[in-house]
Amino acid sequence: MSTSPHTPPPTETPPGQLRDLAPGIVGMALVGSSVTVSRSLVDAPLFGVQAARYAVAALLLFGLARAARVRITAPRGREWLWLAGVAATGLVLFNVAVVRGVAHAEPAVIAVAVASVPVLLGVIGPLLEGRGPRPSRPSRRVLLAAPVVVAGAVLVEGTGRTDAAGIGWAALALGCEAGFTLLAVPVLRRHGAWGVSLHAVWMGAAMFAVLTVCVEGPAELVSVSPRQWAAAGYLAVMVTAVAFLLWYRTVAAVGSGRAGLLTGVAPLAAAGAGAATGGGVPGPAVWLGLAVVIAGLAAGLRPERGPGPPPGGRPSPTPAARKPRNAHETAAP
Repeated sequence: MSTSPHTPPPTETPPGQLRDLAPGIVGMALVGSSVTVSRSLVDAPLFGVQAARYAVAALLLFGLARAARVRITAPRGREWLWLAGVAATGLVLFNVAVVRGVAHAEPAVIAVAVASVPVLLGVIGPLLEGRGPRPSRPSRRVLLAAPVVVAGAVLVEGTGRTDAAGIGWAALALGCEAGFTLLAVPVLRRHGAWGVSLHAVWMGAAMFAVLTVCVEGPAELVSVSPRQWAAAGYLAVMVTAVAFLLWYRTVAAVGSGRAGLLTGVAPLAAAGAGAATGGGVPGPAVWLGLAVVIAGLAAGLRPERGPGPPPGGRPSPTPAARKPRNAHETAAP
């Protein structure tokens, strides 16, 4: 999606804003659903299954891009480092931190740490997106809404026991989750959601393949059951190929700070998926957390009021006369 110079920016039109936010909401809901699916992979070889997952996702993204006639641009210069950073942090290190972290802490501890990502994205994202003599600054509305979303996510996920190592792994998972979005900001302008998703995924597959050979050994894949391969297939298609595209589309359209609030949707989706698969009806704390997250999203994502006419009564310059100031107003995929 792109913002034409002849149309108002998304923040000035609620219907357009909803259209930009919807992909990110769906993407985060898919990520939340992955919690239930991933439980079946606890005993599977970590690196080998993830290498297969991302390889399938990369092939799927490539095929869909060809079918949709989307032009994928090869990285150049420092773009290789940004994209490799997305793959290394958001795909490889994040999975390692989660798996190693749950050995020292209850899953809720890791989930709560990851749910804190809106604060990091709200502060750092606009600074990376700033361009020109008037760089972007963190939005006060987003900064106020982010802790509300985090608090709601904590209520949904709960808290748990941990040790010092568990806290360290949780902090690493938080940093990696933020890196998945922040490191993509400098390359989203040129590569778009399709390019960033495809390049990050094939790089992640290559990194996991190397780890499979060096750490686990390819022979370990023989022990993977058909049920586990089915779970890996779901993660490859819905949680990787589809969710990545949807997420980066929203980040490019509304900016990483505002998009970061949508990560609060993931724990809600996880709780809903758990209830739907026999986990029981959520308790009062979960329902309260859901209400808090929704309140935070409503406060942080409500449309900005467009600029009014100047005191002299002369109309403001039309959008066509303005040059885009930051990544919020530039072309998005």
